Amino acid sequence: MEKIIVQIGASDDHYGAFAINADGIYGAGDTIEDCKADVIESIRLIKENLPKSQWPELLQSESGFDIEWKYDTQTLLQHFAGIFTNAALERLTGINQKQLWNYANGISKPRAAARKKIQSALNNLGKELVTLSL
Repeated sequence: MEKIIVQIGASDDHYGAFAINADGIYGAGDTIEDCKADVIESIRLIKENLPKSQWPELLQSESGFDIEWKYDTQTLLQHFAGIFTNAALERLTGINQKQLWNYANGISKPRAAARKKIQSALNNLGKELVTLSL
């Protein structure tokens, strides 16, 4: 199965997305959910309106494709602000709340090590949540 990698970013008034590894796949929306839906609609329109020979190579795969959603740190932190407080993120990542606020508001950009800490902490939380039962 092929993987289409889509980068999502925030601007002042909307979210935008583009496929890193497949030309012609774009999307935008007022929310991340709208943006993702627009990317999927973009793929549908490509398949519906263009001959297969003009589709991006990843869409031509007989085995299908998955979409990997890639966020910049600011967009990720803004998107999950209603779910994770900075205090909770500090406990998960070890990065202080003021620095997390700076990342979320575009005051500063995290270095690679900080991005890795945030990603690892959220991935580990996700793994734990997937394996729990009540």
